[in-house]
Amino acid sequence: MRLFNTLALLSLLALLTAPPLCAQVTFGPSGEEGEPFRRQEWRVPSPDTDIAAHALLFRPTGTGPFRLAVIAHASTQNVLRRAQMPQPEYRALTAFLVSRGFAVLVPERLGHGATGGRYVEDQGGCDEAHYARSGRATAGEISLALDYARKQDFIRKDAAIMIGHSAGGWGALALATADPKAISAIIAFAPGRGGHANDEPNRICAPHMLVAAAAEFGKAARIPVTWLVAANDSYFAPVFSKALVDAFRGSGGKVDFRTLPAAGSEGHWMIELEAGVKAASSELARALNLPKPVATKKP
Repeated sequence: MRLFNTLALLSLLALLTAPPLCAQVTFGPSGEEGEPFRRQEWRVPSPDTDIAAHALLFRPTGTGPFRLAVIAHASTQNVLRRAQMPQPEYRALTAFLVSRGFAVLVPERLGHGATGGRYVEDQGGCDEAHYARSGRATAGEISLALDYARKQDFIRKDAAIMIGHSAGGWGALALATADPKAISAIIAFAPGRGGHANDEPNRICAPHMLVAAAAEFGKAARIPVTWLVAANDSYFAPVFSKALVDAFRGSGGKVDFRTLPAAGSEGHWMIELEAGVKAASSELARALNLPKPVATKKP
């Protein structure tokens, strides 16, 4: 019976992580615009040429061209949790950005949710985690989606912003080596990997290796980073996040680190909450040198 259950689980995992069956991979919009903020499903390139990554695009009224904001979502090493992840939207953050004139792309990465496929940003085992490799893999996926979006007529070719959350923020740090003309700013909310090791709060897999990888990312960084963490983040608490910041800055990276007030029951997810975005709004505006919000109208 145990063998049968194991084989059944392996079969389920194979189905969950298999690439979608399709005759041809196509990119671009895959549905009509809707609410809120002209919400539209898109397909964007992924590292697997046989898979188009799912994404959501939001934008203001008008034809643009708009500045682009790309939001990189969090992740998990747990394959079942990844497969069951809903399409990330970051609604409150998206509303903040669209009301200030940005088009917002939220791409789903390989190995997650409906996109499926191989998990290319795997960090490896807890004791010997390869954080630099996983961060660069995440950055590579983000770059493909960002570069594709910048080719659209309604998107400006310059001054994009990158906002990353948790593992997505870690990938954003690895992307700080990009052309500052193409990406003008990076905002990382509680960036890192390996937090909640074995599902235990305030426990991190191989923390010294995470610090070393942060220093490695800082060496070639060219884009200024705003690093934000909530006071009640139990994945990468402010004290540990400060150690990561010091390593990143100490090797050459330009970073502005801020600890934000406690948000919700777990500050790591603050950026998914309206109250969390409100708490971070002044730091967001400062990092992006944003104008005051404009009224948004239904399309």
